Amino acid sequence: MHAGGAWDPEEQHFSPLGGLVAHAIDEHAVADGKGLVVSRISYDILGRLGLGECEIDVETVRPGRTITLVEAVVRIGGRPVVRARAWLLAEWDTGAVAGGSDERLAPPEGLDPWRMSELWPGGYVASLDVRPVGPPTPGRTTAWISTPLELVAGVPVGPTASFLALVDTANGIAARQSPEAWMFPNVDLTVHLHRRPTGSWTGLETTVTFGPSGQGLTSTVLHDVNGPVGRAEQLLTVRPLPGTGANSGS
Repeated sequence: MHAGGAWDPEEQHFSPLGGLVAHAIDEHAVADGKGLVVSRISYDILGRLGLGECEIDVETVRPGRTITLVEAVVRIGGRPVVRARAWLLAEWDTGAVAGGSDERLAPPEGLDPWRMSELWPGGYVASLDVRPVGPPTPGRTTAWISTPLELVAGVPVGPTASFLALVDTANGIAARQSPEAWMFPNVDLTVHLHRRPTGSWTGLETTVTFGPSGQGLTSTVLHDVNGPVGRAEQLLTVRPLPGTGANSGS
């Protein structure tokens, strides 16, 4: 199962599901006919993500000609498991005033692959092509992520949804502790984009912080092969894995 999660083989990894939600929102936007694009999407993970079939309902919360807010709800077995909200904005020619960081990562084609499955179990991680820009380290890693798999078999998927389908991987590439001793799943994911991503690679420049009382934060600068495209944040719940003997002093 290519969507299999890391801590429980009976759960799915959130990353491809997040991409599927973005695809559903893209389709909703196309049907709306205003030509707006996803510029921020925020997911709240409400509970266990079982491997059963899911239903996604999308509705417009705040309509507008140039700014629209939509909400998507994912249900598995009839139970809401993810709620996402996305701001869709109109595109304008702002090339004359565009500015900010344009530092590009080393291209993925010249980098050696990393078998991330040696650190993380699960079918999703096993399906990835991971190319670190430098040696992965606890709490700080930069890497390119790609997959040969289609997000929706036989269905064309836009570049933003394909890009977002890999962003949740950020929490795993810079693990501060072994996932065999500690759990640190994210309860949300928020992505801000300042332009539409292109290409088949998602670049993750990631820093992971654990606080002293059970919370953590994964912060990522997002890249495509042309440079930075935005940022992502993930709130973590940090706790020892039951039965391992790990504790807060380790």
